[in-house]
Amino acid sequence: MKKPFTPQLVYFEPNALDYPLGQELKEKFEKMGIETRFTTSHNQIRDLPGETDAQKYRIAKSTLVVGIRKTLKFDSSKPSAEYAIPFATGCMGHCHYCYLQTTMGTKPYIRTYVNVEEILDAADKYIEERAPEITRFEAACTSDIVGIDHLTHTLKRAINHFGQTELGRLRFVTKFHHVDHLLDAAHNGHTRFRFSVNADYVIKNFEPGTSPLVKRIEAAGKVARAGYPLGFIVAPIYLHEGWQEGYRYLFERLDEELPDDAREDITFEFIQHRFTKPAKRVIEKNYPKTKLALNEEERRYKWGKYGIGKYIYQKNEEDEIKETLFGYTEKFFPNAKIEYFT
Repeated sequence: MKKPFTPQLVYFEPNALDYPLGQELKEKFEKMGIETRFTTSHNQIRDLPGETDAQKYRIAKSTLVVGIRKTLKFDSSKPSAEYAIPFATGCMGHCHYCYLQTTMGTKPYIRTYVNVEEILDAADKYIEERAPEITRFEAACTSDIVGIDHLTHTLKRAINHFGQTELGRLRFVTKFHHVDHLLDAAHNGHTRFRFSVNADYVIKNFEPGTSPLVKRIEAAGKVARAGYPLGFIVAPIYLHEGWQEGYRYLFERLDEELPDDAREDITFEFIQHRFTKPAKRVIEKNYPKTKLALNEEERRYKWGKYGIGKYIYQKNEEDEIKETLFGYTEKFFPNAKIEYFT
């Protein structure tokens, strides 16, 4: 995706226009000539265009619902942060392996919330409760927030907000390179800007609708030069022919792009490819031609903490992945912190 996301269709929920951001978005989309509709609730959206399930799925992925976040109780977001901060849900990317495939169900449209001040006020209360501890908030648990922020600027408001707090920290991750409007935010070092990166093979075959690797790495360089603490999630680590070279190239390109003064505070998170039985069914329905390897016999089964087991790589494969990627990290970014491997 070279151009920033533009929705094909926009729904407004009741009372969304009572907030300045709701009004601003309505005017913006009307000027852009995008069809806008009203709905009593996102749950009532039944009339998405499209003849087949596949068409409806794709149109839903390019539909934006503008609403109000009613629940201001934040979910936990371990291991990445104490809490998930809910600015948006859904994603315009078409990553074949994505866990949102199952959690978003049959309605994979994107939702953005306009009561941003109320969400930030709720975050401040959580910070107060945990004082004098630092409280971290993850803004990308159920969405790629950067992918829509050129439209809403919600993320930019949040970055400025957390920049002014003493004990609040913001984190998010993205597969998009549309970061220019965030470079002058007053982050004050309180926001960790993370990029999801992978071997080129994985991005080209399994991540349609997202930014190419080279664009993500260029964006990471811009973000580093803007003084943000930086992080990379290498996920899902996927075994394919030439995978060692593919991941080595990723680290070499990062090494070429990132300035020296950004290297003292870089984090890496490593997640191997996994899938569940329900996810496999949804993936094969939504992306029937995928080349993603989903053969249970080749994997080992690991029980999850919520009672849903997942299929991960065999122990010897997992050990090789870990050794290889930890080796690249040590070679190219010896001062980086590896937060976890899972």
